[in-house]
Amino acid sequence: MEEDEELERLKRKKLMQWMRSMWGKKGEGTSRGGDAAQGRPVEVTDETFTDLVQSHPLVVVDCWAPWCAPCRMIAPVIEEMARDYAGKIVFGKLNMDENPRTAMKYQIMSIPTLLVFKEGRLVDRIVGAMPRNMLEPKITRHL
Repeated sequence: MEEDEELERLKRKKLMQWMRSMWGKKGEGTSRGGDAAQGRPVEVTDETFTDLVQSHPLVVVDCWAPWCAPCRMIAPVIEEMARDYAGKIVFGKLNMDENPRTAMKYQIMSIPTLLVFKEGRLVDRIVGAMPRNMLEPKITRHL
């Protein structure tokens, strides 16, 4: 039992290291707001969520957690789309472990969940990881 807990702790530690290298530490890589125009996902928190979705015409928020394998699978797709749709769609990343209020408010039961906001209103919810060729039309139809 103790070995299982130690293995799980090591897995989480490695996963966090991998996520930091991929997304950067807080304030690096994934921005807190300024890099949306440069084509990078914006780091979203419970405190910044409402401001982000209300200050851009189209926002897609990726609700994820570091331990979630499907979330890690979809992360490069979100990164690519943020780059490709810079200036048209703002992509945000909301860590569900660190921001439980937003998860409760939007009743997020599964991750990854993408919340699509148009003019500040929730217009779509996309649950689960999928390849870009399936995901992109679900998002771009809101342009």
